[in-house]
Amino acid sequence: AMEAMKPKQWYQRRVRGSRSFSVTAPRHAKVSVLGAAGGIGQPLSLLLKQSTLISELALYDVANTVGVAADLSHIESAAQVKGYVGDSQLEECLTGSKIVIIPAGVPRKPGMTRDDLFNINAGIAMTLAEGASKACPDAMLCIISNPVNSTVPIASEVYKKNGVFDPRKLFGVTTLDVVRANTFISELKGTPVTQTQCPVIGGHAGATILPLLSQVEPSCEFTDEERAALTVRIQNAGTEVVEAKAGGGSATLSMAYAGARFAFALLQAMNGAKNVVECSYVESDVTGLQFFSTPLLLGPNGIEANLGLGTLIDFEQEAMEAMKPELSGSIAKGIKFANQ
Repeated sequence: AMEAMKPKQWYQRRVRGSRSFSVTAPRHAKVSVLGAAGGIGQPLSLLLKQSTLISELALYDVANTVGVAADLSHIESAAQVKGYVGDSQLEECLTGSKIVIIPAGVPRKPGMTRDDLFNINAGIAMTLAEGASKACPDAMLCIISNPVNSTVPIASEVYKKNGVFDPRKLFGVTTLDVVRANTFISELKGTPVTQTQCPVIGGHAGATILPLLSQVEPSCEFTDEERAALTVRIQNAGTEVVEAKAGGGSATLSMAYAGARFAFALLQAMNGAKNVVECSYVESDVTGLQFFSTPLLLGPNGIEANLGLGTLIDFEQEAMEAMKPELSGSIAKGIKFANQ
């Protein structure tokens, strides 16, 4: 029945589903954040510390995590916080973890593309995926480190090599694209921002980001000019922040919010909440590309069903075809990196 649902209904159900907790006692989970002392990692860890579904927050980075953990540990919420530093402590940080979130890596500076980050962040993502595949192979792995279009394929290759790959449990976090789309649509159209839901498909960089404005809930009408301008703004919103920060980094606070939103959705689904739907960049057979973001129904074991594309209008269909070469190249680049 889920597959047959119209796109607009998925989003109505998502709102209801994400508010409804399971009536059974929640399983309190250990969550590990890798890159926890960084610009995204610190505010992300702060948001996660407030969750009643997290019993243990394990914070890893190459430096400064002991101080970040000490600071967060004073907050009056149940999650126990511990900091881990350096390669020798990675395994202990990950052991027993149910969700691993990876915001590690260097941020974008003005004039840099997400691809300029590739060699540095690809290596970091590969090392951390290797650690997680050994210490907690059954955990949900949520990758924030850019370029996500390539780092998720890298992680999948690492897990496959180690014989522990489960496509239901590997996620590229594209939630910020959805969050931005919801915010910008609400600003433009006056819809209530907390109820505005726009699916975003494709990848997580530039033209590979495709908001499906025809499927927005509540339904909105857009002129061709509005649709084109809004699509470009959502695609380039990361650059908007990089330029506004003028050398002070990239989107960290909104990314931390989006990462926490995705983690909370996973935690709720793992605890039996029904109809939890989020978009994420995952291994997929929806488009012929090996990895692609679409709305996903989440469950206790990760992805329960890929809800696919729904009905696209011509503008969206053309944009999807146009992005495929770039996204395909990024996927191939990641796979090649992991196997060299």
